[in-house]
Amino acid sequence: MKSALFWILTTAWIFGPGASAAPEKSGRPNIILILTDDQGYGDWACTGHPLLKTPHVDRLARESVRFERFYVSSSCSPTRAALLTGMHEFRNGTTHTQPPRENLWKGATVLPELLATAGYRSACIGKWHLGDAPGYRPQDRGFEWNSTNKGGPRTHFDPVMIRNGHEEQATGYREDIFFDDAMAFISGTNDRPFFLYLSTYSPHDPLAAPEAFVAPFRDKVPEEQAQYLGMVANLDHNIGRLLEFLKQKGLDENTIVILMNDNGATWGLDIFNAGMRGCKATVWEGGSRAFSFWKWSGHWPPHTVENLTAHVDLLPTLCELAGASIPAALQPELEGFSLLPLLESRKPVVWHEDRRIFHHVGRWPSGMAAAHKYAMAGVREGDFLLIRSRPCDLPDCNSTNHGYQCVTLRNVEKGAKNAQYTMGQASIHWGTTPPGHWALFNVKSDPSCRNDLSTTMPERAAALATAYDAWWDETYPIMLKRGGDLELQWNHPLEPPKNGASDQRSESSTSTGPG
Repeated sequence: MKSALFWILTTAWIFGPGASAAPEKSGRPNIILILTDDQGYGDWACTGHPLLKTPHVDRLARESVRFERFYVSSSCSPTRAALLTGMHEFRNGTTHTQPPRENLWKGATVLPELLATAGYRSACIGKWHLGDAPGYRPQDRGFEWNSTNKGGPRTHFDPVMIRNGHEEQATGYREDIFFDDAMAFISGTNDRPFFLYLSTYSPHDPLAAPEAFVAPFRDKVPEEQAQYLGMVANLDHNIGRLLEFLKQKGLDENTIVILMNDNGATWGLDIFNAGMRGCKATVWEGGSRAFSFWKWSGHWPPHTVENLTAHVDLLPTLCELAGASIPAALQPELEGFSLLPLLESRKPVVWHEDRRIFHHVGRWPSGMAAAHKYAMAGVREGDFLLIRSRPCDLPDCNSTNHGYQCVTLRNVEKGAKNAQYTMGQASIHWGTTPPGHWALFNVKSDPSCRNDLSTTMPERAAALATAYDAWWDETYPIMLKRGGDLELQWNHPLEPPKNGASDQRSESSTSTGPG
């Protein structure tokens, strides 16, 4: 797959006769967004991991603007819906990771559609998870070129690749092939600027990586966790390959590289979670805090940003950088802000200090949205997080195949020590707050969320609770209208778990085609 012949044939096949071996420099920056799947904030050496050695990402982080208070949604599809539209996932009807509630509302304007107005070519490589049916697929949402594999996260080696609808048997490890395809796409973009959305399946389970990447961890952690860490190490290797490719092609100073993750920790949770409480599919700090590195060599001085930022900020930022106009009719729908002032200044910047970010895990059984208003919900303002980590109060909300969140939280309240991704720490990472009570935490000084400040700061807690009610009341009818409470179609090839755990392995099971 990495031979010179492969590059020649792939570039010619993708772009046709006359395709350039390397794109010419454009007046507008190229943009590469790398989104990793189910990787925690702390799962790089540069974010403190005690076992991982990730020299390529560590270097990227040193050369980047690092957003330290950057937040995403608590699971896969919602984050993707928000970052590609600049709107909260509920406004896109994306409230779950199973169809049809994983589908991105057809009325949404998607980032590549806006960038195309400024002359950008766009490619989606890897995981999509926003709908597989016609009208929802990446090729229907503004991406000119698409590459994924049959089997989604379940096929690790020698996958059948689907490139622009054409199936082809490939040889090698899936993520290596994704990065090969990314470099082939870049090589064929000619003189047009490009937007590359490179969304990996690693380190989403099921867990498997080439032996060379797994072996260093075998005597340190259990086998599943060794495979997980091997998948992260392989990502570091491939990110290094891509960065070196950009340098060799003379594109380093004309290309913005963004690296981020889509939700909180999963299989690495019990190894290291950067001192945070919570994991994927929870409302705690560890459920949605993400690493977010932005590099543009020669343009943005490397520095750390502490302002409250989020996935909804990507669309307005990238449109401003690309010179793509946002239609007036769309602007009232957007909930993000341009990060450009924060990217360009080494010094702290006063920037939307009054912003609030609203969280909701979603994943309720279909038809029960209203009863889950206060089930696993939160509000961020500055360094503060107001949360309710509660199961709903419906006695018939005991489904074990469409989310499990309420079942899991009830089990934890009864004393369960184990839950999804954790053995022995369920009361911490899946812990509950008292019934009918909002808890308030300063997550900068208390990322483990141990010290509830709601009684010592009642005015702040009350103001955020009121803001949440207003947000829900406004968003709820929009969410319903755009498909956020439709009946789920459970199509997982395995039986759903019987132990009340939140089995996120169901995610991406539908991603067996171009989407």
